[in-house]
Amino acid sequence: MKRIVAATVIMLGTIVPVMAQQTGGTAPAQILTTAPAGKTIANYSKQNVYDPSNTKIGSIDDIIINDGGQITAFLIGVGGFLGAGEKDVAVAFNSVHATMKDGSWYLTLNTTKDALKSAPGLTYDKTKTAWVPAAK
Repeated sequence: MKRIVAATVIMLGTIVPVMAQQTGGTAPAQILTTAPAGKTIANYSKQNVYDPSNTKIGSIDDIIINDGGQITAFLIGVGGFLGAGEKDVAVAFNSVHATMKDGSWYLTLNTTKDALKSAPGLTYDKTKTAWVPAAK
């Protein structure tokens, strides 16, 4: 009986520290009491994009965020009708300019619809959970 108890104590002595490392290695969530400075992603997501002459050239379909949490690119859906025949084109975050117009966000891009249509398209690969070049 003493051998079973001793073996159990030894086994628990080696398992408990391993379990503590697995569960104790993550810092607790940081809960904020006020909203941080910055813009909400809703100002961009699913918003229309216009060229400098105020013509709609597409809409933001997705937003790419790097591992550091910074927005690096927008995927703009261009062409097609009601989503059919549309393709997604990546543009750099700093290429899209956001301003308030008539009480809502207004996004502009210094290019044309034709330039976006002729740009390389991307498609979302669910298995890779990433945007990849579209098949031609």
